[in-house]
Amino acid sequence: MNKLILIIEDNNDIREGTAEILELTGYRVLQADNGKAGVEMALHHKPDLILCDIMMPELDGYGVLYMLSKNPETDSIPFIFLTAKAERVDFRKGMEMGADDYLTKPFDDVELLNAIESRFSKQQKQEAYYSKALQNIESLVAGAANGKAELQALIAGRKIRQIKKKQVLYYDGDTPQGIYLVLSGGIKTIKLAEDGRELTTGLYQTDDYLGVNAILLDEPFAETAEALEDATVCLLPRDAVIELLNRYPDIGQQFLKVLSNNLKNREEQLIEMAYNSVRKRLAGVLVRLSKQVADPFQFKISRDELATMAGMATETVSRTLTDFKEEGLIEKKGSTISILNPDKLAKMKN
Repeated sequence: MNKLILIIEDNNDIREGTAEILELTGYRVLQADNGKAGVEMALHHKPDLILCDIMMPELDGYGVLYMLSKNPETDSIPFIFLTAKAERVDFRKGMEMGADDYLTKPFDDVELLNAIESRFSKQQKQEAYYSKALQNIESLVAGAANGKAELQALIAGRKIRQIKKKQVLYYDGDTPQGIYLVLSGGIKTIKLAEDGRELTTGLYQTDDYLGVNAILLDEPFAETAEALEDATVCLLPRDAVIELLNRYPDIGQQFLKVLSNNLKNREEQLIEMAYNSVRKRLAGVLVRLSKQVADPFQFKISRDELATMAGMATETVSRTLTDFKEEGLIEKKGSTISILNPDKLAKMKN
C-alpha cells in the first residue's frame, strides 16, 4: 500500500496544492486545516509522514509536534515543518523539539518531493542504527544491575535525526529537551569568547551522550553543539530519562561517571591552555583526537577546527603542523592527518 502523508496547513491553496502534487505522485493524503484537527488525524490514522505549518489557529505547529512526540504511537513519525519564516529562532526551536526537516514557503514540486523521499530513505536506515545502539549500550550500563532493558527500550522507541556537517544541534542557553545519543559521526561542543573566537569544549563520537550535564544540573545548555561531520543522533526525552534515573540508581551512577569524565577532560584542556606551549597544546589535541576516532592513527580535521580545540590562531596551527611533519611526527594530506609517532607526541616537551 502506498505511503500515507498528513498535511496540516490552514492556508487552503497551499494545502490543496500540496495534496494534489502528492496524490499525482502516488501518495495517499490526509488534510487538516488546523493543528488540533491534525493531531486527532495523526493519532487515529498513524500516517507515514507529516507536513505541518507552524503558524496556525487553535494549535500551532510546535504544539502539534510536542503533543505527537509525547505519544509513543506517533513520536517516531517523520515530521517536516512548512514555514514562511527563515529566522534562526524557528530552526532552533523546531530542531531542538525533534523536527526532521524544514520546507520554506513557497516551495516547488521538486523541493517537496525530494524532502519527502529523502526522509523515507533515511528512515529505512533507522533499524540498523537502533541495532548498533542496542548492541553497544552495555558500554554505559556495564556496571548497572537494573534498568538496562528499560534504557534499551527508550533508545529503540526514539526518532533518529540526521545532522549535516556544521549544522547546530542546540545552542548555548537553549533549554534541554533531553539527552542526545550519538549513533554515528561526530559532534563538537563550543563556547564563544567575547571577541568572537571559538573554543572547542568537547568531542563526541559514536555511543557518546551529550547534554548529561544540563539534565542532571537542571540548567540550560552551557555551550553550542555542532556537527563535525554528517552525524546521526537519537534524543532521549528529559522526563523519560529523569524517571529512569529515579527508578534505577545504578543507571544514574553510570551517567554521573559520564559527567565526571566530561569535567575531567575540560580541566585537562584548561590546564593545557594555561601552561603549555603551542607545540605541546597541539600535540595534546592530536593525541586526544587519536583516542576518539575509529582509526587511531588517521583522521580528518580542518586547521580551523584544530585551532578552536587548541585555543590557537589558525596560522599558528599551520606552522606547527608543518613542523610536526618535518620532524616525522605526522603526515598531512589535505585535511587528513596520519599519526606517525604517537608516543613522541604524547611526551612532547613544553
